[in-house]
Amino acid sequence: MSCTTILVGCKASNDGSTMIARTDDGHFDVKKLVVMEPKQQKKKYKSVISHVEIELPDKPLRYTACPSVDPKDGIWAATGINAANVGMTATETITSNPRVLAADPPVELKKAEKRGEKEIPGGIGEEDIVVLVLPYIRSAREGVLRLAELLEKYGTYESNGIAFNDEKEVWWMETIGGHHWMARRVPDDVVVVNPNQFGMDAFDLEDAFGAQESHLCSRDLREFIADNHLDLNQMGAFNPRDVFGSRRDMDHIYNTPRAWFMGRYLTPRSHRWEGPDAEFGPESDNIPWSFVPDRKVAVEDVKYLLSTHYQGTPYNPYTNQDTGKRGMYRSIGINRTGVTSVCQIRLDKPEAVKGLEWICFGSTTFDALLPVYPNVPRMPDYLSKVTLDASTENFYWASRLIGALADASYNSSAQLIERYQDAVVTKGRQIVRTYDGRIAAGEDASILQKANEELCAMAKEQSTKTLNKVLHEASLRMKNGYNRADN
Repeated sequence: MSCTTILVGCKASNDGSTMIARTDDGHFDVKKLVVMEPKQQKKKYKSVISHVEIELPDKPLRYTACPSVDPKDGIWAATGINAANVGMTATETITSNPRVLAADPPVELKKAEKRGEKEIPGGIGEEDIVVLVLPYIRSAREGVLRLAELLEKYGTYESNGIAFNDEKEVWWMETIGGHHWMARRVPDDVVVVNPNQFGMDAFDLEDAFGAQESHLCSRDLREFIADNHLDLNQMGAFNPRDVFGSRRDMDHIYNTPRAWFMGRYLTPRSHRWEGPDAEFGPESDNIPWSFVPDRKVAVEDVKYLLSTHYQGTPYNPYTNQDTGKRGMYRSIGINRTGVTSVCQIRLDKPEAVKGLEWICFGSTTFDALLPVYPNVPRMPDYLSKVTLDASTENFYWASRLIGALADASYNSSAQLIERYQDAVVTKGRQIVRTYDGRIAAGEDASILQKANEELCAMAKEQSTKTLNKVLHEASLRMKNGYNRADN
């Protein structure tokens, strides 16, 4: 599905942590945050979409997941952190081109068309990948290798990007056709931005077929490129985006503007983003996949980027000015997001609290980012007991309601939303600091269950206050408003 991904290396972050973040932009998918204990992990997995059946390894780890509340289309676990403090987010739907897809076609389900004919299952996809990989890995690199085995054996029916992180490394993996793939360790000092396109714009094939320090790929990738005449590069360069990706008119409306805005925020001094001498514009095909940011990046920066709608530019859909360009590009903060997470693995913390999962539901423009500890046996009801019916008793629906009302009264509600978002992160950080300190002082990790309950109680209080305020603002602007003084 259409999403936006941000990856932060340990030397690019303000606190030495690694971060992987993604908006899960479905179609108003109702989501929840749960903990999956090893006993809950099935021994045999069957995909709802592709019908593929896969035997799973023994001894899975506990992990968090953000599955769909309605299971009719499968689990769609989206993102999580496991008991080994490895984070994963899957998947970013990416683009490809007809040459690649013809050479290695997607592995799609072929249903039986007549009596006596056997159904042929398809490959794996976004529905399946987190469940098949996250419980069985103990490092980011292991995540790449585990998924690579599955892709080569079962194939995939779609083009996807997948991210993994541990306390030291971040890895990004992109599928190529039905069975091929490539993965790269994100340099420690950079931030990666990836908006629904094949992202990598550089790759060291010598390393991938040699020491494999920072690059991994399919064993036959060189032959695959040569045999199918996929290489469009000039002068001996190798840009994977040109070989495996796309360059369509739709990219210039839907994808590249998001990369432009994120790069503009991260490197306002290092690159020229506007004016006649701009290095990159919203429709440039060569916007870099990664940037060394002009200043260190914190969780709040990641959330801001994933909430943006071209503020300060003519493309902002909320501007009061008639710019002639208002709303012409797809925003990052979009109405139909189900869940957004930041999987943060912190190097300088005790093992029990190295992982911190920042979670928000609904449109990122209006929702608040809440930190929770993943190293617990269960998540609070406010995050996990989500129903398909709207309710103020869980974070998902409270966030959706706030967003819909604030959007309808944007000018008067924008400041209320900013205060709400700042309050949840500020108070959340205060609670986390307290419990980090208690763990460092030697208390048992069982206190983290109480920490999450405290975090959710705070989020509920702040969400209810904000919902009351934005409801009032939206009510004042109802079209049937009338006073006797209006006569």
